Amino acid sequence: MDVEALIDAVIDREGRYVNHPADRGGATCWGITEAVARAEGFAGAMRDLPRAEAAAIYRRIYWLRPGFDQIARRAPAIAAELFDTGVNMGTATATAFLQRALNALNRAARDYPDIAVDRAIGPRTLSALDAFLRVRGSETVLLRAMEALQGERYIALAERRPSQEAFLYGWLANRIGQD
Repeated sequence: MDVEALIDAVIDREGRYVNHPADRGGATCWGITEAVARAEGFAGAMRDLPRAEAAAIYRRIYWLRPGFDQIARRAPAIAAELFDTGVNMGTATATAFLQRALNALNRAARDYPDIAVDRAIGPRTLSALDAFLRVRGSETVLLRAMEALQGERYIALAERRPSQEAFLYGWLANRIGQD
């Protein structure tokens, strides 16, 4: 798994400085919110956030800290989805999608026990993922279940706050490769 390629793709998609009025995260540069940049020690103007610093933040906060690197060793496509979802919705939400999907696909705990949806990658989540892959042999169905959960969340957000429809459309268009 090439995490650098994942990071580059997010940075390319997010672009330089943006301050979209409907984005509750406020001003971003390379997709990094001002709050995250400040928490990570960047003190300059957001317009001046270096790309390399943004990449380091993505690697540290959205890949290593939540343990997505551990998932990548087992299921690269799942790890890529966790990273992408984590950037957009938070790593805890992304992890919860994985845990919920693993529980929903364990055939009533016959394949492996249900796990707590604690929003953290730990030994039980890794064990459940290992069991899923051993029994089912592919990560594709699990990936689709996670994408469905993400899509449902985007639709619910757009229904509650119509200003978020632009982000729903962007996410869906990105999924099917259209603008």
